[in-house]
Amino acid sequence: MAVDYTVIVVYLAGMLAMGWWGMRRAKSKSEFLVAGRRLGPAMYSGTMAAIVLGGASTIGGVGLGYQYGLSGAWMVFAIGLGLLALSIFFSARIARLKVYTVSEMLDLRYGGRAGVISGVVMWAYTLMLAVTSTIAYATIFDVLFDMNRTLAIVLGGSIVVAYSTLGGMWSITLTDMVQFVVKTIGVLLLLLPIAVVKAGGFSEMKAKLPTEYFDPLGIGGETIFTYVLIYTFGMLIGQDIWQRVFTARSDTTAKWGGTVAGTYCLVYAVAGAVIGTAAKVMYPTLPSADTAFATIVKDELPVGVRGLVLAAALAAVMSTSSGALIACATVANNDIWSRLRGATADKDSEERDEVKDNRVFILVMGIAVICTAIALNNVVEALTVAYNLLVGGLLVPILGGLLWKRGTAQGALASVVVGGVAVIGLMATYGILANEPVYYGLLSSLAVYVIVSLATPATDAAVLAAWRERLAGRAAEPLSEPVPAHQ
Repeated sequence: MAVDYTVIVVYLAGMLAMGWWGMRRAKSKSEFLVAGRRLGPAMYSGTMAAIVLGGASTIGGVGLGYQYGLSGAWMVFAIGLGLLALSIFFSARIARLKVYTVSEMLDLRYGGRAGVISGVVMWAYTLMLAVTSTIAYATIFDVLFDMNRTLAIVLGGSIVVAYSTLGGMWSITLTDMVQFVVKTIGVLLLLLPIAVVKAGGFSEMKAKLPTEYFDPLGIGGETIFTYVLIYTFGMLIGQDIWQRVFTARSDTTAKWGGTVAGTYCLVYAVAGAVIGTAAKVMYPTLPSADTAFATIVKDELPVGVRGLVLAAALAAVMSTSSGALIACATVANNDIWSRLRGATADKDSEERDEVKDNRVFILVMGIAVICTAIALNNVVEALTVAYNLLVGGLLVPILGGLLWKRGTAQGALASVVVGGVAVIGLMATYGILANEPVYYGLLSSLAVYVIVSLATPATDAAVLAAWRERLAGRAAEPLSEPVPAHQ
């Protein structure tokens, strides 16, 4: 195991070194939060794929393959479909807006203050996403070092907080690019073929497993529909994803670079399901499907390769965790705290202070994430609550703002509130893991958005004109607050 330990330690040290290097580049708010909006196609594609393919996609994807066979790919497949839809249909327009958060986009489009409440919902989502990613460190470090759960969370979380705080998006971009390469080599090029060979090949797998393990729809139509509703649509509106779109140097980069990343996700989805299916052949009676990844890595891979594959799992967790952390801190600072204190900053004189403020928020949010991860028990329920609130409360006003010019600030605000309250109430009635909360919450959000928008005066023409200029890329990046409502 000494070689495996060396691989992991070198990898973690490299993450911290890149954080220090990123600190030298992050001299402005734009550099710190969105890497100066300068990423080219190769780096954009790699970092986008890295953030969406986290611990749930890697460890959880293999677990679903173990439990359901090839149809276990649907969860990660839905993520890939969402990224493809975002990239092809929306990313160019999003990149041209030159904003920092989803809530700023809502303020620009509606000319009101719907962004404050939407910011609270988005903050809760990004916080829970960071928490669930941080908890995954416990699983990986337990396999590596037989480490106590709390210590594993503190160790893994502290490394992510350190490099994210130091260099912001530049550090996260550099580390994510390395993580993308490590995941590609560790999971696709090493673990996948080794697992299939160790299981005796596809013919042996088919001979030993029930036929439903090779049915593409075996996991069930309702489950597939729910995955698409939550994860595909969640990809369209999440702050962690949008903040990566903002890093693209052009709308063409955002569109085609994201399309490459989405296609990569589809391949990764199938690979995880195949690895899980192979694990089922080798270990038919594991106590938990989620232990399939760690078991096959620990027992079947040679020294050195095992360390690299575990580094790949660690990379998957860290990329999602760091992306969610900077998104959480950005929303907390820009959409909630700045608005609550009524900040009207002169950015020409306070640019350095803004970088410092965002650094402080990442540090504070990082500590909160680590503490919450230590205290939390049911990860699946926490993540389900986050995604239900995100999709049920924010999907309609965000996509409505992009697609329907008659939508109003009052309709958007009502949609966020009614959709969010409906989801919470229905989760209390049906249970957190039930499908009904997001179904009915989304429908109620849509109904209220349309009705209230049609019943209230149309958005001011000046606001819509400014919005169209931004969508077309003809307006400069705002120096402070988004365009206010017309008085």
